[in-house]
Amino acid sequence: MKVIVDTSIWALSLRRNRPPDEISQVKALQELITDGRVVLLGAIRQEVLSGVRHPEQFTQLRDYFHAFPDLDITTADYELAADFFNTCRRNGIQGSNTDFLICSVAHNWQYSILTTDKDFENFQPYIPVTLY
Repeated sequence: MKVIVDTSIWALSLRRNRPPDEISQVKALQELITDGRVVLLGAIRQEVLSGVRHPEQFTQLRDYFHAFPDLDITTADYELAADFFNTCRRNGIQGSNTDFLICSVAHNWQYSILTTDKDFENFQPYIPVTLY
């Protein structure tokens, strides 16, 4: 199964000093990359690259990410993301548009999501979210 890797995991993998309890997620990312199972969305690419301060590091990371083509997102993905957003909001659960887009794409393509963002766990009682 392919896995959408969320911004939180990419950011964690780029840190020099990682908390010991998060090393397993970086290892999972490494295994997914090796197995060719990583899925990247343009919105995640943008979030990761937007946090880079130095132009040289930006260029290096941008070029590294060229190895992961963006998944083509459809109108149905955006519409389901809006439906997921509304469903969760009706139940008092907040999330970002990007998070709900990740959920909708994962659901439509039958992918799981690798993340450290606890919001995705909050979504699970209300929308079909499969975490890696």
